[in-house]
Amino acid sequence: MTANNFLTIDDIDANGKTALVRGDLNVPMDGGRVSDATRLERLKPTVDDLLAKGARVVLMSHFGRPKGKRVADMSLEPIVSALSEALGHPVVFAEDCIGDAAKAAIASADAGTVVVLENLRFYPGEEANDEDFAKDLAALGDLYVNDAFSAAHRAHASTHAIAHHLPAIAGRNMEAELKALNAALGDPKRPVAAIVGGAKVSTKLQVLEHLVEKVDMLIIGGGMANTFLAAQGVSVGKSLCEHDLADTARDILDRAAKASCDIVLPVDARIAPSFAPTPGAATVSIDAVADDQMILDIGQASADDLIKRLSTCKTLVWNGPMGAFEITPFDEGTVAVAQAAAKMTEKGSLASIAGGGDTVAALKHANALDSFTYVSTAGGAFLEWMEGRELPGVAALSRD
Repeated sequence: MTANNFLTIDDIDANGKTALVRGDLNVPMDGGRVSDATRLERLKPTVDDLLAKGARVVLMSHFGRPKGKRVADMSLEPIVSALSEALGHPVVFAEDCIGDAAKAAIASADAGTVVVLENLRFYPGEEANDEDFAKDLAALGDLYVNDAFSAAHRAHASTHAIAHHLPAIAGRNMEAELKALNAALGDPKRPVAAIVGGAKVSTKLQVLEHLVEKVDMLIIGGGMANTFLAAQGVSVGKSLCEHDLADTARDILDRAAKASCDIVLPVDARIAPSFAPTPGAATVSIDAVADDQMILDIGQASADDLIKRLSTCKTLVWNGPMGAFEITPFDEGTVAVAQAAAKMTEKGSLASIAGGGDTVAALKHANALDSFTYVSTAGGAFLEWMEGRELPGVAALSRD
């Protein structure tokens, strides 16, 4: 979908209408309290704008995996207080997501009050993308607003089927996400670089295969780099490495060469004998890793090389850390590259788009998160987008 192929809040008359907003309220909990309200906070622009246009706002979401049954521990009721605080509006809870209880809660809500429906996944029809369940949801409102990109890779009743029963638009978070992703790979400013890190090639094989056709430079880090190095005959000691994927790695290298995509691998490494905090970690050339050592991060020469390369680029897509950033000192490579990319973004020379749980955590650790052009909180949806797949929840918003 192109950046302009969907309707937004700006395109509709919402006055006096009930807007059913599909958000992502599947937030982490600790002791019955919301421990990270980021996803709740990201709904605020959509809620604010709809209320300002005179709409009644009804939020719906899944929470956990109750498998089509009512599970008390997976009720959305405990998030009401945190949701109200994040939105800056009163929030009332409907004890069901369809039927009389939902209708009554919506009808009795005061102006400016947000209604949050009970967990959609208490009904098997949600994950089954059931038309009847979608119709029951649609019966609660006049307008459908999808603001949950993180759930857009699922063809569920609240992300896909419902869009065929009501006028469907993108919320502010979805709008920003789609425009950012289009700027990253759809119609980017070139040269385009992608950083793909993480533990295993097998988990991001389709991402790599897609990106070599889309970007000018593909930087591979983390444990994934070890597999590519080993496939080229470099000894990686006892590092994490999928030796059985050597042929696959060589095939990707061949594809990249044919597509004029430059694959960038580490030139040096931070090593240690075990995956643990190691004050005395050594840095060695990438071809000098001993058999009893593990590669746990890129070295300074690799970081400097990447920073120099990024300075020649206009667009960066980032998914996955360069090393074991959770453990000191193996965070240094990720931190150095992240901070450099953040500075380039602040100067206006680089558009930087990042996504994925580990990536968000790594950028936050590097104090670079707020400087990136756009950071997606989506996990699976962001990864599937990087694989080049059509996302059902996005396709349902298309005006074609």
